[in-house]
Amino acid sequence: MDHGKNIKIENSGKPGNKMVIGIAADHGGFELKEEICVELRTAGYEIVDFGAGHLVPGDDFPDFVIPLSMAVARGEISRGLAICASGVGACVTANKIPGVRAALITDSFSAHQGVEDDDMNVMCLGGQITGYALAMELVFNFLKANFKGEERFKRRLMKMEALEKKMKPL
Repeated sequence: MDHGKNIKIENSGKPGNKMVIGIAADHGGFELKEEICVELRTAGYEIVDFGAGHLVPGDDFPDFVIPLSMAVARGEISRGLAICASGVGACVTANKIPGVRAALITDSFSAHQGVEDDDMNVMCLGGQITGYALAMELVFNFLKANFKGEERFKRRLMKMEALEKKMKPL
């Protein structure tokens, strides 16, 4: 299923924010995705919405998370937010794409530490388990964080990248 034609790019028009955020969710995360989009637009972020474009019970998160993750890996968007009911499936799917470092985040420390130490570029949330207020706290902690770039963190990333290059499909 090609969702590339359904991608919506929304810009709040506020100057200063150059970070482009991709977001994707299936039916289990649709409501939270829509709420996050409103908040991010209000805060001045440019949003690339990879779907779902409307609530469709029974849709499949890989149809939305894969295009989001590929855009992150290609550098077309700065960071990604992937949401399904628990966040687990979105996280597993996102991490199948080389260059993506996704984590299911449920606490504020991990939301920023994952970026600072591990250069996390996709944050996954559970739309049925993460409340709105906590989700917004996590999202803003994720987006405001920057990779520290210390030697030990770079060394770890290089080891992960080397593994990705060695791995071949079975």
